Amino acid sequence: AGTKETAFVSAVAAAGLVHSVTRSCSAGNVTECSCDGTLRHGGSASEGWHWGGCSDDIHYGMAFSRKFLDVPLRNATGRSGLVAVDRHNNEAGRQAVAKLMSVDCRCHGVSGSCAVKTCWKTMSSFEKIGRFLKEKYENSIQISDRLKKKLRRKEKSQRKIPIGKEDLLYVNKSPNYCVEDQKLGIPGTQGRECNRTSQGPEGCSLLCCGRGYNTHVVRHVERCECKFVWCCYVRCRRCETMTDVHTCK
Repeated sequence: AGTKETAFVSAVAAAGLVHSVTRSCSAGNVTECSCDGTLRHGGSASEGWHWGGCSDDIHYGMAFSRKFLDVPLRNATGRSGLVAVDRHNNEAGRQAVAKLMSVDCRCHGVSGSCAVKTCWKTMSSFEKIGRFLKEKYENSIQISDRLKKKLRRKEKSQRKIPIGKEDLLYVNKSPNYCVEDQKLGIPGTQGRECNRTSQGPEGCSLLCCGRGYNTHVVRHVERCECKFVWCCYVRCRRCETMTDVHTCK
């Protein structure tokens, strides 16, 4: 607990809850919420646009996510520090959804001209939110495990740099995910299938943690070149293919 990875998972879960609840609100699937009514009748007439359509109202989604996921600090006996970090990371996920809201517009006018525009606020795709949080994960901040009233950076020389509400925080360094550890529930990567040609996370060079990989040939037999014969059956050939499969040592 308290690692960079758990920070990222907390943020993604909180953001996902905001995103899915808000989408349901905008679609009219939830009786307690709908579109953002505060924006109506506004805009800029001089610039030729006004608020309209159905703006995503993330306020209900944010409140729902807080109520559902955040453990009250008063209930956190003995581990209030870790709970404070978890709550911060949950909020960082929610703030990512809010930060990446964008404005969509539709043009109205003769012959497709944009004399008047109707605009509404919409959430970004969850893929974009995920990429933003992945960047925050890669730049996450280690926090002192001697947690007092407020969260402090572990690195003393950086303590004057404020912690942003969108930053991801962790207390403990990540364990070695390459090696099996039953106590921590880490399966390790030995025996995992990998892609020899990829440089990404599924590639053998990264996934096998420098231990190398084994290659074995797998034989696939399937029906192929099937044709309908009048009348009335299907005739197929039996095709055999050989594939190289790579697994981590």
